[in-house]
Amino acid sequence: MRQNPGLTTPLPPTPPLGPADFDAQDAELDALREVHEEIPLWEFCEGFLAALVCTRRVIAPDEYWPVLLGDDFKPVRHMEFVWRWRRRWVEVASALDEPVEMLEDERTYRPEVLDTRGAVLALPEAERGETNVAALPAYAQVWALGFMYAVETWPEDWAPPSDPDAARMLDTALGAIVALTEDDSRTPTVSLYGDDPPSVSERRLDDFAAAIWGVYDLRQLWKSLGPRIEAVRKPPQPGRNDPCPCGSGKKYKKCHGAS
Repeated sequence: MRQNPGLTTPLPPTPPLGPADFDAQDAELDALREVHEEIPLWEFCEGFLAALVCTRRVIAPDEYWPVLLGDDFKPVRHMEFVWRWRRRWVEVASALDEPVEMLEDERTYRPEVLDTRGAVLALPEAERGETNVAALPAYAQVWALGFMYAVETWPEDWAPPSDPDAARMLDTALGAIVALTEDDSRTPTVSLYGDDPPSVSERRLDDFAAAIWGVYDLRQLWKSLGPRIEAVRKPPQPGRNDPCPCGSGKKYKKCHGAS
C-alpha cells in the first residue's frame, strides 16, 4: 500500500489514469467554469499537482483547493474529481521516486500536456476558421504555468536552501520549468500529430525534457533536505537593572537574574 503525500491515510494501489479519466477531469472543470470562468484547464492543474508533490512541506488539501479552484470548491461535492486527483498524485509521486536514467524509460513521469497549436493545425483548414494559431498556448506552456503558480503561491516553501550546491540545483531546476512558461517562438519543425503541419520546435522538445529532469531534481532535493526547521527565537533578556518580568517589583538582578 502506498502513502499519499497529500493525505493523512494510505491509498490502495490503483491503475494509472487513462484518457477517459482525464476527459472526466476536463468535464468537471468545464462545469465549474460555467459558474467561475477563472477555473483553470486540467493541464494547469496537472502542473500545479506536480509542484505540490515536489514541495518541501506537505501542503494539505484544505490549503491548496481554494488556491487552485476557488473558495467555493467543495471536495465533498466533487468526490470523483478528488478521487482521480488523488490517484494521479500517487501516480506522479511514484514515478518521480523511480531511479530512471532515461526519459524513454516506461516508469518516467509523463505530464498530461497538450499541443494545442498542433491540434488546431490537424483540423481541416475549413474548420480552423480564423484561429490565430500563434496566439494559442505553446506545447506544455500551461503545465509549466500551473507548476510555477504553486511555487509562487508558497514562496517560503521554495526558498533557496543554505547549502550553495543545493541552492544552485533548485535554481537550475526551476529555471528549466520557467523556460516552458515562455512562448515557443522558434520555427516549428515537429508535428506531434503524424503528418500534419509542424507545430513544435526542436528546442521546445529539448526544453520540455530539461523541465522533466528538473521536476525529478526538485522532488529529490526537498526529500533529501526534509521539512524546513524554524529557528527557535529566544525572547530578549531584561537588563540587570530592569524590572524583573515575573512582576515581583524587584530589579532583575535582585530576583530571577540573581543566579
